[in-house]
Amino acid sequence: MMSQRRGIHLDQSELLCTKGCGFYGNTAWQGLCSKCWREENQREKQKQIQEDWALAEKLQREEEEAYASRHQKPQSQQSAITPFSKFEERKTKEKSSKVHTVTKFFSPSTKTPPKKDSPFDAQASPSPSSSTGRHSSVDSDHATREFIDFLKPLKSGREIFKQCRAFTESMVYKRDMGADELSECVQDFYQSLSDRLQTQFKGSSDHVESVMDEVEKYMMTRLYKEVFCPETTDDEKKDLAIQKRIRALHWVTIEMLCVPVEEEIPEVSDSVVKAITDVIEMDSKRVPKEKLACITRCSKHIFNAIKVSKKEAASADDFLPTLIYIVLKANPPRLQSNIQYITRFSNPSRLMTGEDGYYFTNLCCAVAFIEKLDGQSLNLSSEEFELYMSGQASPNWPQASGASSCSPGSAALSQVHKRLDLLTGLGERQERVMEKARQMESDLIDWTDEVEQKVQSVLESFPAETKDPTAPTPSGTTSAASSAIDADNVENELLPPPLQPQVFAG
Repeated sequence: MMSQRRGIHLDQSELLCTKGCGFYGNTAWQGLCSKCWREENQREKQKQIQEDWALAEKLQREEEEAYASRHQKPQSQQSAITPFSKFEERKTKEKSSKVHTVTKFFSPSTKTPPKKDSPFDAQASPSPSSSTGRHSSVDSDHATREFIDFLKPLKSGREIFKQCRAFTESMVYKRDMGADELSECVQDFYQSLSDRLQTQFKGSSDHVESVMDEVEKYMMTRLYKEVFCPETTDDEKKDLAIQKRIRALHWVTIEMLCVPVEEEIPEVSDSVVKAITDVIEMDSKRVPKEKLACITRCSKHIFNAIKVSKKEAASADDFLPTLIYIVLKANPPRLQSNIQYITRFSNPSRLMTGEDGYYFTNLCCAVAFIEKLDGQSLNLSSEEFELYMSGQASPNWPQASGASSCSPGSAALSQVHKRLDLLTGLGERQERVMEKARQMESDLIDWTDEVEQKVQSVLESFPAETKDPTAPTPSGTTSAASSAIDADNVENELLPPPLQPQVFAG
């Protein structure tokens, strides 16, 4: 019975950042929000730098003590200190470059094509260094024109465009960097530009947010080929793993997940189809904001399906199981790559708050649940779960008593299970037939080999004579006749005795 099943429950506090800042967390960031994750990374890097300096100073002291103990000349001591001085200078440069990571993106690059007088005109066509196809070039041109039209009314629009163009062109030459480093570069640029806009617009957050949305759309449309599922990551491997996992869970039903949705209702069925379509459409979008919009539309269709089915507002406990069910039915393409792409390159404020951030966090939880799904989660024994996963059996839930047992949905589900059981039985029978056919083929080969060995043995026992075939034999017959007799003897020895006719009494 549905009432006896244990539903999938997720406390809303589990969606929030583990640091307690109040923003939504992300499983890819160990449960932290983007702000806390960046701060944690900065602390780790600073700690690593301090440890490197401490180690370098310790090595210097040991080296100085070693030279002093051998009473070396001051000149030799000075030469011993010189390598560390160069090392210290190099570390100082590296530290300075890390502190001023964003500033270098606003300066002209040695590999960047020379700028023209009008930056708006310079970007009317895509950069020749980009190796994208015709379709991506069309998308880039369209995004560039829209970005220019958006910036023209702004007083600082020209400067914003110059900065975005310089950064985008510099990123093309960093495709060999790791995905985390690429993400850090983009997030640093977002943060720097957002801070400048906050100062310029004097705290008008809505205005700043609209500008940052257009900046993200322009930059990520042009960088999509370079930063989506890069070769330096295992995103593709994770895509194949989750796709295979979802295919193996095709037998999971609404009853198992305690999904409060009645697909027999036309409006509910229509909402379910739209939700599946939206989550699949996510892969066709290039901009993180547009991918998040697909997730949001999918989630709203889910809430509508629950509301119509229950005739009351849906709760968070109803939403997550239904989202899991939609993901299992849709099996969206490149699911992990899309989640990682949004996590790495979306405007961080969008993931921390708002409905986009809430629905995206729930999607990450749904994927994590699917990856760890076991029999206990579905109220099944481990033996039943393994049988269903291996395809050796299919779930055939007992029909409920009363009107629900005669509902069209229950009858249809029962028919589906019967067909699956029949197909499973046919598959086993086919495997047994194939096994017997293989055994028969093996026996036939062995029998052929045995006959050949017997023929060879007989031929060796009766070697052919090399006499003149026309010469008469003592019995007055020719050698050919003798050979014919030998052949008859061989044939008689190989063939079984003929059947004797039986006479039946009348």
